[in-house]
Amino acid sequence: MTAKIFQLTRQSVLSVLLMVAGLASVSQTRAQVATAVPDKSDTYANPIINQDAPDPSVMKADDGFFYLYSTGNKIFRSSNLVDWSYVGSVFDDLHKPTFVPGVTRIWAPDINKIGDQYVLYFALSKWGGIDSCGVGVATSASPTGPFMPVNGTGKLLVSHEIGVRNSIDPFYIEDAGHKYCVWGSFYGIYIIELSDDGLSIKSGAQKQQLVGTAYEGSYIYKRGNYYYFFGSTGTCCEGANSTYRVVYGRSTSLFGPYVNKRGGLLMNNQYETLVQGNSAWAGTGHNAELIEDANGATWLPYHAYSKTSPSVGRMVLLDLVQWTADGWPYIEGGAPSRLSKKPKF
Repeated sequence: MTAKIFQLTRQSVLSVLLMVAGLASVSQTRAQVATAVPDKSDTYANPIINQDAPDPSVMKADDGFFYLYSTGNKIFRSSNLVDWSYVGSVFDDLHKPTFVPGVTRIWAPDINKIGDQYVLYFALSKWGGIDSCGVGVATSASPTGPFMPVNGTGKLLVSHEIGVRNSIDPFYIEDAGHKYCVWGSFYGIYIIELSDDGLSIKSGAQKQQLVGTAYEGSYIYKRGNYYYFFGSTGTCCEGANSTYRVVYGRSTSLFGPYVNKRGGLLMNNQYETLVQGNSAWAGTGHNAELIEDANGATWLPYHAYSKTSPSVGRMVLLDLVQWTADGWPYIEGGAPSRLSKKPKF
C-alpha cells in the first residue's frame, strides 16, 4: 500500500510540474503573439511575424525602436528587428482616408520621417479597381499614430487623374535635395517629384517611367555608386500557389536605365531574382526597406505564405542580403532561410 501511495504521489507531482510547464509555454506563446520562438539566443527562425502582415515597411524611429507597418492598418514594434509585438493601428475610427469611395483599408504602406513628423504613404484600391485607385499620404507626430490623412481625404494621386492605371504601392525617396514618389504596378513603375514637405505633387512636375510592366512593390536602395531597384513579380495572393518573388536591377542614376547583370533592361522586363519560394514558403515578395545593422550587414524583411498553413496569410520573413565583389546583392540559396544569426544592434 505504501509503495502505491508513493507512486501515486510521484505521479501527481509530475502531473503538476507538466501542467506548470504547459502554462509557462502558453504564457510564452501569448507573450510573443507575432513572433516565432528562436532555437538559440543568438539566432532567429523565420517567420519573424507569424500572422498576416503583408507588404511590410520598416523604419527605425527617434525612440530607438523599429516600427513595421503592413497592409490592413497594422503597426508592430521591435528593438532588434526579430522580436515583434503589435502596438496599434495606423488610423483610428474617426480619421481614415476617403479619396477612394467605399475603401478605407490601406495597402502597401511606406513609412518615412520627413522634417519633424512621420509621413506614411499608402494605396487605396478596390480589388481590380485599376482606374479608381490611388496613393495617399498621412502624418503623425508619433510612429504609433494615429496618422491623420493630409487635407482630410489623404489623396496624393489617383489613377484616372495622373494617367497611370493601377496606381498602387508607393515608395518615397530623397535624392540630391529633391523628394520623389515612386509608384505603380504591372502597368509600369513611375516616379514624380514631390513638394518640399513631401505631402503633395510638386507644381509642374511630370511623371517618368522607371522600369517596365513586370513589377509592383517598388523599393530603391542607394549603395555606393549605384541605385538598386527592387520589385516583386508573379502572383501575390494565391496562398501556397503564389509565385511572387523579389527581383532587382541597378543603375548609376535614380532615373535609370536599370539593368540586370548582362545589361538587359528592366524596362524590357529583364531582371535578376533575389529571393523566391521553396518547399516551405510561397509568394516571397513585396520587400520592406533594407536595414543596416551595427556590423554594416543589410537585412531584408518581406512577406510570404507558409505552404503548410497558407490560411494564416502573408507572414513576415527576414533574411540577410549579401553583396558580391562587383556590387550585386544576393540571399544565400536564393530562398527563405530557416534559422539564421540575429542582426546586431
